[in-house]
Amino acid sequence: MRAIFGAAVMLAVLGACTPAAPAGPTAEEIAKNSSDLVAYLDSEYEEELQLSPESMTQQGRKEKYGELDDRSEKAADEELAWRKQSVADMKAKFKPETLSEDARLSYEVWDLELTRDEKANQFRRHGYIFGRNGAHTGIVNFLINEHRIDEKSDLEAYISRVGAIATALDQLIARATLNAEAGNRMPGFAYDQTASEIARVTSGAPFKAPIDPMKTLKDKVKSGTDSALFADGKAKIKALAEGGKLKPEEAVAMTEQLRLAMVDKMLPAYERLAAWIVKDKPNASPEAHGVGAQPEGAAYYNSRLYLSTTTDMTADEIHELGLKEVARIRGEMEVIKDQVGFKGSLEDFFEYMRTAKQFYLPNNDQGAEQYLALARGYLDAMEKKLPEYFGKLPKAKLLVKRVEAFREEPGGAQHYEAATPDGSRPGTFYAHLSDMSAEPTYLLEDIAYHEGLPGHHMQISIQQELEKETGPDRLPKFRTQYFYGAYVEGWGLYSEALAKEMGFLQDPYNDYGRLSGEIWRAIRLVLDTGIHAKGWSEEEAVKYFTENSSIPKAAIASEVRRYITTPGQATSYKIGMIRLQQMRDKARKELGVKFSYPAFHDQILGGGALPMPVLERKIDRWIESQKKAAT
Repeated sequence: MRAIFGAAVMLAVLGACTPAAPAGPTAEEIAKNSSDLVAYLDSEYEEELQLSPESMTQQGRKEKYGELDDRSEKAADEELAWRKQSVADMKAKFKPETLSEDARLSYEVWDLELTRDEKANQFRRHGYIFGRNGAHTGIVNFLINEHRIDEKSDLEAYISRVGAIATALDQLIARATLNAEAGNRMPGFAYDQTASEIARVTSGAPFKAPIDPMKTLKDKVKSGTDSALFADGKAKIKALAEGGKLKPEEAVAMTEQLRLAMVDKMLPAYERLAAWIVKDKPNASPEAHGVGAQPEGAAYYNSRLYLSTTTDMTADEIHELGLKEVARIRGEMEVIKDQVGFKGSLEDFFEYMRTAKQFYLPNNDQGAEQYLALARGYLDAMEKKLPEYFGKLPKAKLLVKRVEAFREEPGGAQHYEAATPDGSRPGTFYAHLSDMSAEPTYLLEDIAYHEGLPGHHMQISIQQELEKETGPDRLPKFRTQYFYGAYVEGWGLYSEALAKEMGFLQDPYNDYGRLSGEIWRAIRLVLDTGIHAKGWSEEEAVKYFTENSSIPKAAIASEVRRYITTPGQATSYKIGMIRLQQMRDKARKELGVKFSYPAFHDQILGGGALPMPVLERKIDRWIESQKKAAT
């Protein structure tokens, strides 16, 4: 008894000497820390924006309006150093456990961006500087579509930027030279494509003749035709004059300033680029190879997969997933083939869908207009149905347009260009329509939902419009602007399948178009990894694509070359879609009758674009909160 008493006293004494566990942060402390973090990240993102005049323009701002981005390696080094310091400062000032859930997500993403930036910079001499969508066409497109002119000063900035194209191209020629010296060259066909794009950009006034050293232009430029950029500049000058913002003599003088900037500054830079392309092409392989053939090619490709999918999936895992998905979707195509009464194999059905005249519009401007009108009709019907499946809806308007002639590519993939956050420029669904034989109508309904509603336009517009929200739970601005391919493209593909659930794609041929779009993205998993990790040739990739889809051959050729020159990017669509569907299926299973499409979609779209692992943790926590609320 005595011993027991002594032990009890000893335990009491020890208990008294043990310090109590520290109390967690109070709700007020969490709210303040979270608010402070948002303010910090907004300040940091503003610093990031100041490094990119073009990003500010894309967001509707006019600071540094006469400047273009610095595209030099030195600028890339400075941006990386800035981000390292920014993340270090954040970690010194804030602890994740003292933040709200949304603030913690912001902390995680800002930290993750440093990892992504470091990985991208590690392999920056492996990419193809002047490949598809390079700055040699991208800057011209940017000036035409995103540089808004409301005042004379805006026009002066436009002309300044035209002159600055020379510096941008020279910086990129220097980087392409370094890449080539490191043994990293794009395949020969990409040199020809770049030469063709240079020729189209420099076709028409004020240039005397297009820069066309490889004789890529098929048609002569008509006398009196303006180049795309000069036509745009003159139209903007005319509009300013008609609006009373320019005197007639000022309009004449500004037109001459634009002409001189194009002839004296811009043209010589394109001549230098053309000369580099002609000089370096003989060093390139006439046969297309994946980046796995480069020095450090496997490591570079793994980095591209990571950056594109935001996952750690390996090339082998992605390849096997692609093969399984192709097999599954072929089975669903067989069902539709039988439904429409087609007699023959699935391969025969592919050829029928590829060639039957009923699926193609006239190969002229009238056919192109019919195509655009069909797309608008599908989107108008979808817009009326959205409130049944979504809480948040976009405010920005959506246009459907044909791609400008200077960058239009036969069989090129349709794409979306975002609106400005303030809605002053609407979002645009662009279609490549120079060859209507590459654009079957049975694909259009599905494409319209992917690029427009409820796809890219809806997701990106909602994300940007989150910036206007206020209150203690508001997001830092960077989360309204950052882009992750697996999330954004995954959402576009998820939207195609969702449209079917919503009651659209009732025509069996159009539903086949949906499956054709999905198998297209599954094929991308196989081909991207096949080309870059398994040594597939361009011919092998085209053959596999042709055997497993009815996509027109012109489009297949363009697509395969896209995969060759942009390693990893094509994997983001299907990986993102599958992850989003898995999140939805998990929520539907665990919440049962409490599952709500609008509530789920608001969770997916209401926090901006997120890396897949971060989004999955967010949805898991939301599911648990809904289960607790239900009980």
